[in-house]
Amino acid sequence: MEKYFDASYIWNSIPVLLPFLKVTFLVAGSSIVLGTIFGLLLAAAKLSSIKLLRKLANLYTTIMRCTPSIVLLFLVYYGVPALAENFGINLHSIETAIFVVVTFTLQFAAIMSEVIRSAYLAIDKGQFEAAVSVGLTPFQAYRRIIFPQALVIALPNFGNGMIALLQEGALAYTIGLIDIVGKANLIIASNINAHALEIYIALAIVYWVLSIIIEKFFAMLEKFFGKGKKTLETT
Repeated sequence: MEKYFDASYIWNSIPVLLPFLKVTFLVAGSSIVLGTIFGLLLAAAKLSSIKLLRKLANLYTTIMRCTPSIVLLFLVYYGVPALAENFGINLHSIETAIFVVVTFTLQFAAIMSEVIRSAYLAIDKGQFEAAVSVGLTPFQAYRRIIFPQALVIALPNFGNGMIALLQEGALAYTIGLIDIVGKANLIIASNINAHALEIYIALAIVYWVLSIIIEKFFAMLEKFFGKGKKTLETT
């Protein structure tokens, strides 16, 4: 009789799952890059002197925060093609990964807008004024004084956002994306749901390792850039 729990399935599954990490990385990486750019624009709008821009940016962030990831994913996957049909545009043939990237770009942008805004506001405005008063241009003041300090402040939250995005991206299998989670579910289905626990443990191990690597990487970056910040403060 076959054992109910067989640990060998865990170690045998990991090499099968790992090749599909490239899909996970592609989707997460694209969402992070696009979301950071969009988040920077949103942060600029929140810090703008134009009241309408501030209200729209804050409203967007509130909506994204109040919308569960899986609900947003379904809204984008089913809603965007349905909306496009009203304009005679057929989006049903687009790759599933595109809808996933759009979904998590929108969500990550909301997170990054708050990270960037709070990091910028944490810097004493007097430093910018002092830099300009000694002859630096506004661009040089931001590049040499404001940005390095804001970067150090933003790094921990940026790293946490990346880990959260990586974990939320696991929901992409629900609309048919075959990434590492999608492959895990295909393996389970091919086994007629046998040894599902072992497969999910293998999947969890992969995510644990990735999360720890990201956390350690950003801790190293924070330490490295933090040295520059201390040097800047003592000069």
